[in-house]
Amino acid sequence: MQVKLLAFASAAHTLGWREMLAECAASDSPRVVFASVAPGFDPCGARAAVDCEYHSWDEPIGMGAQELAILPPVSGG
Repeated sequence: MQVKLLAFASAAHTLGWREMLAECAASDSPRVVFASVAPGFDPCGARAAVDCEYHSWDEPIGMGAQELAILPPVSGG
């Protein structure tokens, strides 16, 4: 299936893109999907979201997922 990948803030800067499409399987985790398009990228401290809901880096994204985002840590008050 095809999923839209989104990268925000410092993750977009590090990856060099804000949005792209990727082929993946429902059994793939966010970690696997991002590793396939950005080998060596370390998501340490970042959160993954599937279809606008926070998601574990190691849980399968599931059938019907349309969007996978990486949200880097933010600071401020």
